[in-house]
Amino acid sequence: MSVGQSFAPRSATVMTPGGARHDVIVKRAREQASAGDGMRVLVDRLWPRGVTREGLVVDLWLTDIAPTPTLRRWYGHDPKRASEFAAKYRSELRAQEDLLNLLDDLRLRGRLALLCDASDSALSHGSVLRAVLIEGHFLRQDYQGEQP
Repeated sequence: MSVGQSFAPRSATVMTPGGARHDVIVKRAREQASAGDGMRVLVDRLWPRGVTREGLVVDLWLTDIAPTPTLRRWYGHDPKRASEFAAKYRSELRAQEDLLNLLDDLRLRGRLALLCDASDSALSHGSVLRAVLIEGHFLRQDYQGEQP
């Protein structure tokens, strides 16, 4: 990299026999929409407080992919509970295979922006969901085209 050249992180596009899976980003729902967002999917169970329906650009709202209210209240975005929260949320996501496959299908079409209203996206469930989507363990068929 030359002096003055900015570092741009690599895209999370993954080539598989089923096609290229595009990047997945996590954004705060309140952030301004940008052309590079791609499909904007709100992945919170609750609509962002104080934001009107007209004030938020959302292509799809998947309430059932969010953590259960019990898990969300227990976690409370406490950094000390982050790794245990991630494990528990991953366990909940196992029951949401259809929604995970829907999000994966959207990734085949273009970039995907997961929207959450947490002020720290690194501590949000969106980061865990992004990791699960990139790992792809939930896919109906593995990368060799065989049934799991």
